[in-house]
Amino acid sequence: MDSTGTNPDNEGQDLAAQSARDLAGLAAVEILGAHIVDLMTAAAVKLGLFEGGDELRDLAEARIVIDALAGLVDGAAPHLGSQHAAPMRDGLSTLQQAFAEYSPIPDAPGQGPGEKYTGRGARAGRRTQGY
Repeated sequence: MDSTGTNPDNEGQDLAAQSARDLAGLAAVEILGAHIVDLMTAAAVKLGLFEGGDELRDLAEARIVIDALAGLVDGAAPHLGSQHAAPMRDGLSTLQQAFAEYSPIPDAPGQGPGEKYTGRGARAGRRTQGY
């Protein structure tokens, strides 16, 4: 117990239980969509795409986030349907293109962030395969 007479362990358990109830009420598409948007935002920040972002640009960090994002989008796309997967792939492609524009040294084909999942540029990649 702390000085207020509450048990911090119980508060943590209550918060975890509430989080679990909140997640249980969401469809998988909503959960994936929320996390994909969060990763897209993080990648955009790391790429310096926000106002005053040039000083925040960190391409090494952006590469990691974009690669993870591509894996998630690629893995989730077959379960999401084209109406959900297409905008996610478009956003990923935009981030990959921005990375290529800002990178001082071009990556070899297939070696850019996320390209092992999407091919050279997401728009030219899986779209033609029915995604």
